[in-house]
Amino acid sequence: MKLMQKSQHMAFQRRSLPSLRGIVAFEAAARTQSFVRAAEELSLSQSAVSRQIAQLEAALGVALFQRVRQRVVLTPAGEFFAERMRDVTRRLRLAANETMTFQHGGGYLRLSVLPTFGARWLIPRMSSFIAAHPGITVLFNSRLPGTFDFESKELDAAIHFGDPVWPGAKLHLLRKDEIAVVAAPRLLQAFQPKEAKDLLGATLISHRSRPQAWPEWFNAHGLAKSPAHPELEFEQFTMVIQAAASGLGFAIVPTFMARPELQSGALVQLFDVIVSETRGDYLAYPIGHENYPPLVAFREWILQTMATDP
Repeated sequence: MKLMQKSQHMAFQRRSLPSLRGIVAFEAAARTQSFVRAAEELSLSQSAVSRQIAQLEAALGVALFQRVRQRVVLTPAGEFFAERMRDVTRRLRLAANETMTFQHGGGYLRLSVLPTFGARWLIPRMSSFIAAHPGITVLFNSRLPGTFDFESKELDAAIHFGDPVWPGAKLHLLRKDEIAVVAAPRLLQAFQPKEAKDLLGATLISHRSRPQAWPEWFNAHGLAKSPAHPELEFEQFTMVIQAAASGLGFAIVPTFMARPELQSGALVQLFDVIVSETRGDYLAYPIGHENYPPLVAFREWILQTMATDP
């Protein structure tokens, strides 16, 4: 009895699943508001598109279009179905394109990158990845720190800063967080700090996503930062670094981000670097996506590049 019920249930599911050809024809006609343009887009005859949509309407038991003179207009049921199917057909095309990458080694990598990490480290090194994998197109998306749902954002991977905690994702450590205090030479000439306590009362510059950076730094030196401490706060490290180079105050930054200014002399590092035991930059991607060829290629490349050119 149970076997018969299961068989009947599966048969019902098959009957209730509309034809894929009908769905594709409907989506094109709904989007273009024309059976003629849908036929041209799909390289079919107009009669073939009309027939497939009619079969879809018969399977669903509702009219999806109204024929008004020389035009077709979606019915309320058609508008509802079009809204639902728009995402389905897009995902089908995406899934097909991604699956074909297993054969020819190309494809798309949708990558979310923290802006300053991208500008200061990733982009200057991407030429070697492009040379090694000319068939892979990388679609960059900039974002602020934090976790998100990969499926809803339609991303294959992300550069994540923080602790190695991201539900549903696999993380690879790229670098531990190394922070240092930096300042412009002209500010040091005027201020001349010798010890950490000399920064008490100075203008401090920080990144909005790291409100605890300065308090933790002072704590590491046995000091407490006053809540009334003068401070400038920015959303991007490029602005933090520029503000420090302009002599507006003392900034606390990841050392690799300020490397060009430190090498040129626009900024000077003060005191020792502090290395976090857990926080750092990570490559993150959804569990179950680890064998996607463009991601495999990028993962191998960035881990090797980070090891040899941090």
